[in-house]
Amino acid sequence: MSDKTYLEWPFFEPRHAVLERELDAWAAQHIAQHHETDVDAACRRLVRQLGDAGWLQHAIAGAAGESIDTRAICLIRETLARHNGLADFAFAMQGLGSGAISLHGTPAQREAYLPRVARGEAIAAFALSEPQAGSDVAAMQCAAVQDQQGGHYVLNGEKTWISNGGIADFYVVFARTGEQPGARGISAFIVDADTPGFEIAERIQVIAPHPLARLVFRDCRVPATQRIGVAGQGFKVAMSTLDLFRTSVAAAALGFARRALDEALAHAMQRKMFGQMLSDFQMTQAKLAQMATGIDAAALLTYRAAWQRDQGRNVTKEAAMAKLTATETAQQVIDAALQMFGGLGVVSEQPVERLYREIRALRIYEGATEVQQLIIARELLRAANTKEQ
Repeated sequence: MSDKTYLEWPFFEPRHAVLERELDAWAAQHIAQHHETDVDAACRRLVRQLGDAGWLQHAIAGAAGESIDTRAICLIRETLARHNGLADFAFAMQGLGSGAISLHGTPAQREAYLPRVARGEAIAAFALSEPQAGSDVAAMQCAAVQDQQGGHYVLNGEKTWISNGGIADFYVVFARTGEQPGARGISAFIVDADTPGFEIAERIQVIAPHPLARLVFRDCRVPATQRIGVAGQGFKVAMSTLDLFRTSVAAAALGFARRALDEALAHAMQRKMFGQMLSDFQMTQAKLAQMATGIDAAALLTYRAAWQRDQGRNVTKEAAMAKLTATETAQQVIDAALQMFGGLGVVSEQPVERLYREIRALRIYEGATEVQQLIIARELLRAANTKEQ
């Protein structure tokens, strides 16, 4: 069983420990990891299970605009990731896909979409990346032009690497509306999956299977009432959404890392080598110590960022630090665990083999490690310049 002493840290309130304990018990009973042959169906099932059990309520702000508890989201993602990577994905995408509506949507938009997301009746997706505009959002080419009557926007262009692409019921799409050059001329729209002119152009297969697709918009007419927030402010909408869920990516990485450490500890205490247990070797003990220390360091950064956001503070730098450290540390921890298992570690669908595939994407999506470094440096320089003025 994973170490739970971190729940005693001052970042948390008693209700957070109760939440983690209840979810841990539920996950052990309902979403035990097993090989999925139909990933789309598995995701739909997991979304509905999470909705029926009430866990998705934590991923949305609610129709009245109640705030999202960042620490709760992080604890849920960490716990789900430790049990089942696809369940973590299903939960996370319901939050990320609807996050712009939670944070910036009108009351009507919240009422129309968020309750269905919370119940697991509608699957959400976040469509920001393009073939030539991933981390460089200002390079976005997908365009939305308002018609002469002003009642609709017409979208043309494409998006790629879109999680839940192909199974989502609606997509939060970011498109260039041209109010100003660069990132200041982008707006956000809710596009229902059955909107004429929208199609799934390609399904994308990755090493840790989950629904992923390239989207195409051809004269796709979207009512102006489906725009989220102020025209031209879509970049701010996207970044505020990512700031919230970037910290939870770090939490998912923690879940993967804790599971890897659990597996490594159990294996080391059972595996006999040269007349003793693997755990008796000092090299093994040193590696386990490094793994545990790295996890705690990453957890401190992660839950510091979550706590700060729940206090109403800007966490752009702190979330980037948490995401960078937790994902890189988890990669190292999982690699060390796999090495400890030897040949068994690379057998398909063994726990550490699954973890090895699952962690790799987290170092890329929602801002690659290198992008997090740029964000941290930018925030440091901005603070330094402010002090000098």
